[in-house]
Amino acid sequence: MRTTSLTSAFALITVAALGLTACGSGDGASDAAPAAAKNDKIPTQDVVSGLTKDPAAAKLLPAGVRERGRLKIAVSVGGNPPNSTYLPDGKTIVGQDIDFANAVGKVLGIELDQEVASFEAILPALDSGKYDLGTGNFGVTDERRRTIDFVTYINDGQGFAVRKDSDLKKVTDLKQLCGLNVATGAGTTFEATLEQNKGICEKAGEKAYDVKTYAESSAVWSSLQQGRSDVVMSTINGLRYAVAQQEGLRFLNEFHRLDVGFAFKKGTPLAPAFRAAVNKLIADGTYARILKKWGTTPSAIAKSRISPPEIKD
Repeated sequence: MRTTSLTSAFALITVAALGLTACGSGDGASDAAPAAAKNDKIPTQDVVSGLTKDPAAAKLLPAGVRERGRLKIAVSVGGNPPNSTYLPDGKTIVGQDIDFANAVGKVLGIELDQEVASFEAILPALDSGKYDLGTGNFGVTDERRRTIDFVTYINDGQGFAVRKDSDLKKVTDLKQLCGLNVATGAGTTFEATLEQNKGICEKAGEKAYDVKTYAESSAVWSSLQQGRSDVVMSTINGLRYAVAQQEGLRFLNEFHRLDVGFAFKKGTPLAPAFRAAVNKLIADGTYARILKKWGTTPSAIAKSRISPPEIKD
């Protein structure tokens, strides 16, 4: 940390990761720097509590769920806003994913009981029935669609950030990373993408890049600031926020777009109701208000879908 302002900004991001064991900004998941990134405060305005139940969407829920009136949702926390994070009190969870989950719960007339879980643990736990659904900026990939159902609510994706003194200008091919140390979150699509493509450096006759994974986002940024990593790969929206909060860093570019959605066990009967609820939020303007709050309006989708094919750039 070279200045007091850098220390304060970095502390904000570190607080967001306290007590967790995974990088919740996960997948992705664009655009002009989010409005939320233009100040040091995480937005807390309420854009959800006034919503009421939509009978048509609620009717799509299984009868047992309607009677019980609640579902258990696993939440990955610890990334950078706009993704789920803690307020400075270390207890209150806020973020774009949380707002969407709470809004959908209101529309469906049910309670979503939140349980914090590590990012990489949520998807396997859905199959076991430990949770009814999960959220944490889960990107929809063809690989994941084989075992998980998704209901989309935003479009985010993969991007890069570097120190301002970096020679990298734009990464359009992973071969540009050859010989570099690349930091990213554990269990994310970023880690998977990097590991799956490591061989391209050898084929090009160059030294392979080294993938450095971290369980907490604060550790990712620390590695970049301290020179242990040369570049960070993470969510587009999360990168823009984090870079705006720290001196000496810059957002590099978008690399690969991904739809993001709530995650469910494969074959879930809950998906149609959740899709209808998201589409209701889009129609009544709540969706746009949530995106505006978090500065992610360019990541809007026109309609929610169930497990759409992965976006191919």
